Amino acid sequence: MTERTDTPRPSRRSVLLGAGAGLVAGIAGTVGANAVISAGGSGTAPATPTADIPPRGAAVTATGRTQAGIARPGTPQMNCLVAVFDLDLADDAVRGALPARLEALGAAILALSSPGAANPDGSGDLTVTVGLGPRVVAAIDPALPGALALPAFAGDDAIPARRNGGDLLLSLSATDGGLLHPVLDELVRALGDVSPRWRQRGFRAVGEGTIARNPLGYHDGIIVPHGRDELDENVWIADGPAAGGTVCVIRRLLLDTSGFGAEAPERRDAIIGRREGDGAPLSGGGLHDEANLLAKTPDGSFLVPARSHVRAAHPSFTGSALMLRRGYAFDDGETTDAAGAPIADSGLLFVCFQRDLDTFVKTQARLDETDDLMSFATPTASASFLILPGFDATRPLGSPLFA
Repeated sequence: MTERTDTPRPSRRSVLLGAGAGLVAGIAGTVGANAVISAGGSGTAPATPTADIPPRGAAVTATGRTQAGIARPGTPQMNCLVAVFDLDLADDAVRGALPARLEALGAAILALSSPGAANPDGSGDLTVTVGLGPRVVAAIDPALPGALALPAFAGDDAIPARRNGGDLLLSLSATDGGLLHPVLDELVRALGDVSPRWRQRGFRAVGEGTIARNPLGYHDGIIVPHGRDELDENVWIADGPAAGGTVCVIRRLLLDTSGFGAEAPERRDAIIGRREGDGAPLSGGGLHDEANLLAKTPDGSFLVPARSHVRAAHPSFTGSALMLRRGYAFDDGETTDAAGAPIADSGLLFVCFQRDLDTFVKTQARLDETDDLMSFATPTASASFLILPGFDATRPLGSPLFA
């Protein structure tokens, strides 16, 4: 039996950002940062996912207030396929032609999600998430979230034009990676004429919930919004035509894993701000603990270094909300560097969801300024999308935007 209190419990974001309990903490960044400024102690463990989120491998309902593949399933599937397209629609033709094409796309998603449709053995935990790029969103209504494109960040000038932006996102995830390409082909046929820009296959390390090791070997996704209240506060758009949607940012980051791995273990931990072995913050505690950014050594140095990823990504410096991160590793073999020398074409497909684009923009701008980890990451693709609200057979995909 729990004791009842009439004192309202502050929201997790207000606690993390300094209201409520005098604590400031949060997450953001390319490979996962978690920190809390505290008068003492190492912070509290994050909330656990609610029981209404399906367990690993269970079928995921495609319909609802929000789209699948974002907060559900609670443990991201092992494989993903992200595909970005351009639509063959001029700005003044978007409102007239796009609703029918989105409705057909939504119907195809529902059909492919039914038992046995995508595979005789069943569709498993297949999810499909659909988003629209800034050009298309602005053509529908420039006041909608997601109508502004991402600005350029450090290193973005070298990204090929075809890997910048795009009109349409189809993000597919499943435990059975063999489903992804055939399902994507069916969805493209339902859409009609589209022009491919870029696509990327991804995979995740074994983990529970959103926590898994990233390509650098460190735990990622430790502190993210959990449960309906935190997701409503930080991820889902609350009102207007896009209510139930969210803003997605995707960054394909080539990681210099060899250069990072050549650093001494203590230096690697200092760059991240957590220990590689158990994921504990350098200020003390365990994997699920948030870092204490005020903790110092006897000589007055910060235990979590000034240019560590954990400190650089801390939202107290930007006033940012929490991001829901569902990143994937990728490995496409070999490419070449600026001098033509062969290098590994592998790294992190960073994917995050938030209620507004500024949450990511402010955080990435700070990482470019103060994060030593950024010297090991080269952006090779970048895009943002308005993820459409949830849908069902009576509420076609994207229909609220055109009401």
